[in-house]
Amino acid sequence: MSGSLAVYGGTFDPVHYGHLRSAIEIRQALSVDTVCLVPSYMPPHRQQPDSTPEQRLEMLRLAIDEHAGLRIDDREIKRKGPSFMVETLESIRQEVGSDVSLSLVLGSDAYAIFNEWRRWQDIVDIAHLVVLERPGYALDDVPQSLRDWSMPRWVESPQELLKTAAGKMTRLKVTQLEISASMIRNQINVGLAIDYLLPEKVQDYIRRQKLYSTP
Repeated sequence: MSGSLAVYGGTFDPVHYGHLRSAIEIRQALSVDTVCLVPSYMPPHRQQPDSTPEQRLEMLRLAIDEHAGLRIDDREIKRKGPSFMVETLESIRQEVGSDVSLSLVLGSDAYAIFNEWRRWQDIVDIAHLVVLERPGYALDDVPQSLRDWSMPRWVESPQELLKTAAGKMTRLKVTQLEISASMIRNQINVGLAIDYLLPEKVQDYIRRQKLYSTP
């Protein structure tokens, strides 16, 4: 199916090599044409970002400048307000049409509270669901209602998602880099080096903007 795409959302505060490596492996494993990185304006289920939406957007632009197959979708920042993924996916679906394979990628930590998301049961009517397996989070360790709901939707092969536009779920293992945005922010705040954790262009931007440093 041509034009297939995967949506990979997050705060990206800041974007780092863990995000970028996952995005590349997602594209390879799913065989999609494009992975859309969607920075949230106001995440409803986690701490609010330290940097502004505009700063996070610019860091993403700098980070993926030379990565074919990755692109930024800034509709949540333009929309403002709480960033509800179901609304984002509905908007994307309207643009790409009803036949394009569309997948939402989320970590197993986010999947563990997926039934707390707004209109969560509607999401697989709009897109497939790809759950990234992460240490410390068992995919079966979720509420029984979520387990029962998801059971008939799981498929083993990620390639199955290309055959239909939406409605299926699959697990995906990606390289687990021991990097987190909170770790980077803490390193900066105490004056430690962040080399090789994120692209140099992003590091330079953080220094120029004096981000994540407590006066």
